[in-house]
Amino acid sequence: MSFVIETLFVGGILLLLLLTTNIRKIFYSLRLPGPIPLPIIGNGLLFFNKSSAENFQIVGQLVNDYGDVARIWLGPSLLAIIKNPKYLETILSSPKHIEKSGEYNYVKPWLNDGLLLSKGSKWFQRRKILTPAFHFKILEQFVEIFDAQSRILVETLAKYDQKTEVEMFPLVTLCALDVICESAMGTQINAQQNSNSDYVLAVKKIAHIIHMRMFSVLLRENFLFRFSRLYSEEKRALKTLHDFTDKVINERRNAILTNNSEHNDKKSDSVDESIGMKRKMAFLDILLQSTVNGKPLSNSDIREEVDTFMFEGHDTTTSGITFCLYCIAQYPEVQQKCFQEIRDVIGDDVTKPVTLNDLNNLNYFDLVIKETLRIFPSVPLIGRELQEEVVIGKYTLPKGTNVVIPIYYMGHDPNIFVNPEVFTPERFLVERNTEKNNPFSYIPFSAGPRNCIGQKFAVLEIKSLVSKVLRYFEISLAENSKEYPTLLAELILIPESKINFHVKPRMYS
Repeated sequence: MSFVIETLFVGGILLLLLLTTNIRKIFYSLRLPGPIPLPIIGNGLLFFNKSSAENFQIVGQLVNDYGDVARIWLGPSLLAIIKNPKYLETILSSPKHIEKSGEYNYVKPWLNDGLLLSKGSKWFQRRKILTPAFHFKILEQFVEIFDAQSRILVETLAKYDQKTEVEMFPLVTLCALDVICESAMGTQINAQQNSNSDYVLAVKKIAHIIHMRMFSVLLRENFLFRFSRLYSEEKRALKTLHDFTDKVINERRNAILTNNSEHNDKKSDSVDESIGMKRKMAFLDILLQSTVNGKPLSNSDIREEVDTFMFEGHDTTTSGITFCLYCIAQYPEVQQKCFQEIRDVIGDDVTKPVTLNDLNNLNYFDLVIKETLRIFPSVPLIGRELQEEVVIGKYTLPKGTNVVIPIYYMGHDPNIFVNPEVFTPERFLVERNTEKNNPFSYIPFSAGPRNCIGQKFAVLEIKSLVSKVLRYFEISLAENSKEYPTLLAELILIPESKINFHVKPRMYS
């Protein structure tokens, strides 16, 4: 039996050598710990015909079995799963390794070369252009959107009585989609009132297809993917997504050209004559005003950045908000502290709109959000493609290795965090923090030069929506939702089954 395994192993390595023509890559991969690969498919059978939840659990098992570094082959692709913060610091802090891993290519048909996927000088140019979009003056306007859309969410929750089980995830999803559409494009799709809109359904479909491709040896190959039913489904979803964005860009550009004299100096404070009201500065407006080497961005340039903002700012905040509510509902003492802080900072008038200053002063909320994202990071796995050979500890990672960073499993590692399964917001108080972790131990928004540009936006949105819910309701978990949820990692972290809540109108005394 051992002879057969050894023969298969050697045969697999020889075939991989023929496929990659990279002796050095093969040589160093043999020194990395990991399961024995099979010919051609490598370790693809690990994920064959598995559910999303099972795939995510397999990644966790590899982390547990092999420790700091776990090597796997998916066809000709070499992946190294790395959880050691010191090793990750070497990679993430380097300006040389800012290119995303090959798995991100499956998002490319939707996002093209937007900020998430762009490389080299284009990435640096776009990062420079987009950074002002998250200036506090712009964020102030976004807070108005957060507040208005979260008001619709609580109005929806108010329709449920105390005994009814409420599944929060789909409601939060629609609310977050409304927020990001208005913030990114300056348009309203009213997803909370129309959950069956073509755009909403297209977002769901494309996310599912991307996940399927990441874990399937067959679907990973573009040639084979074209013969699957998912290819035509992807085409239809992409047409819906791109047509919608193109329509909004054209309308917005024409409006600016038509009213150029009114918008030149005070665009963020200008009046949109077509609707007779003060117009907010959307992410799209900043792109329409931007130039590269003196030339304005084309519609295709703008679309890829708007689509990227939609992709990165929709599902991720949905995950963060849902799991934050879950943690608060699970720990009544945490909920009480959050509610008391709301009363101290915002007051008892539930109709009062929150401001950026209010949200910034919710300091305990910051700790709760940080702890939520440690246990339930919105993006549980991220990746980088090494642009040159890297030495970490006793291992050498060859150029072209796809590094997988298991953020979720790092947050649950007792070697990194004390009592990791206990929800303890106070662990993030600097003066009381006894963890003394490497700063790369906690990276829910990635780290280094390619960290998440929208993390302030995300935290403010989570604060705004969760605090709005707590101003109106006391929340608790339904009996069938008190056990730790089974999780999926379809681009973002989501519960496999429903997490149901009870909402009780908040009593002020």
